[in-house]
Amino acid sequence: MLEVAGLRISFGPREIVGPLNFTVARGERICLLGASGSGKSMTAAAILGLISPRAQCSGSVRVNGHEVLNIRVPQRPADARVAMVFQDTQSALNPLVSIGSQLEEPLRRHGGLDAGAAREEVRALLASIGLPGTDAFLRTSPAEISGGQRQRVCIALALACRTGLIVADEPTTALDVVTQAQVLEVLKQKTSAPGSPGLLLVTHDLSAAMRVCDRALILAEGRIVEDGPIDQILNRPRHSFTCELVDCACEGLHIVREVA
Repeated sequence: MLEVAGLRISFGPREIVGPLNFTVARGERICLLGASGSGKSMTAAAILGLISPRAQCSGSVRVNGHEVLNIRVPQRPADARVAMVFQDTQSALNPLVSIGSQLEEPLRRHGGLDAGAAREEVRALLASIGLPGTDAFLRTSPAEISGGQRQRVCIALALACRTGLIVADEPTTALDVVTQAQVLEVLKQKTSAPGSPGLLLVTHDLSAAMRVCDRALILAEGRIVEDGPIDQILNRPRHSFTCELVDCACEGLHIVREVA
């Protein structure tokens, strides 16, 4: 679904990211894991077509076979769209539009559903992620629900776009620990079923990645320094930066690693 080859991102003479090479298939859950300033969010922005116009991007980003690097979202083919789950739910959702209307829009625009069918699809979608599909809930505004509920709505919005790939950029950073676990479980469930979209989880939190993803790409100073299954990264890290990430995660979660 996603093929990144030789991606480089520069601002003026300074190269910030690259070269990066990786793929994400449908139904595959991969995390792009790195510290602040490692270039992970910039990489996500290049994939999504949301990167700053001041950035110089080279290489290749293909979505569903279409070359999309340096092509803004409105100019991309319909089957090369990528859905996004943002960190800041208050900015991601329109504060003046009801939850129901925001979820119905992509179903009507991209799915071709009429108003009644879209409303029923929204009810089913909300129920599948643990939210009520009542008329009262559909009429609420984003400011009237909790942060955890808003993030679930953002996940539902990404699913409603019916794309083959979802990019989630630090989707749980602003949530409490219990709500983080609930939101991550929803993300995992909705990207695990046959035919489900692929997931690229962008995060600095190895413990969050462990809950959701099968594979990790470790990013340091704009380059992938390690790539492998999550279990391998946790139990047999090779790069010094990966070792630091694992030690921090193990200390926080009191995990006893297997003896390699």
